[in-house]
Amino acid sequence: MNLFSAIGDFSTFFFRSLFIPWKMRTTWPRILQQVFSIGIGSLPIIIVIAVFTGLVTTVQTSYQLIGFVPRYLVGTTIGRMVLIELGPILTALMVAGRCASSMAAEIGTMRVTEQIDALETMAIDPYRFLSLPRILATAIVLPVLTVVSEAVSLGCSAIYSNNFLNIPYSLFTYGLTHYFRMQDLFGGLAKSFFFAFVIATAGCYYGFKVSGGAREVGRAATYAVVTASILILILDFVIALLIFG
Repeated sequence: MNLFSAIGDFSTFFFRSLFIPWKMRTTWPRILQQVFSIGIGSLPIIIVIAVFTGLVTTVQTSYQLIGFVPRYLVGTTIGRMVLIELGPILTALMVAGRCASSMAAEIGTMRVTEQIDALETMAIDPYRFLSLPRILATAIVLPVLTVVSEAVSLGCSAIYSNNFLNIPYSLFTYGLTHYFRMQDLFGGLAKSFFFAFVIATAGCYYGFKVSGGAREVGRAATYAVVTASILILILDFVIALLIFG
């Protein structure tokens, strides 16, 4: 399969999964189940990553700026870095690593054990039953996880700045808010919303494409993470160009 055929197949799978007719009564419980699975399950690793993102960003920013610019600009620089880029991209990559692989493995196992064939035999559309809830749940959860990640990162950055860089909370907050634009916040959240679609679609797509045994399930999980990560980086550039370019 060449590149253009693969892109077309992936896009067809996405639209086939997302725009299929569905009933709130039967599908919404499955969406909620995935929301809790993806959101609560990913929260610990997101918080850990956010803590060290805030600390490392503060150390690097202070090293480059303190002595050359007013100290409040440390808060300004860190705020924009976290809100526009680091929060959305690192959160998406962590969720891709955890959830895209698990989706591919779970659905791939169902394909290998003929459970998907059984759904079709019972006149249950596997796209509506398996793909749609995961895609919608990821689109709901990822922006929320991104907000949590950004809040934790900025909080840890403020604490470190106050205790180790002699930048009081008031000065850090002044720099953070004085040059703040809503475009920074919503631009990052827009990124995370679109990242969610490629993460869940990659996981479900490769799960449905599994044929063979356990080895193919493992390959599907790997392909899902790699594809989701590449698409996240491509979308990051495109969205940044449209919003901030």
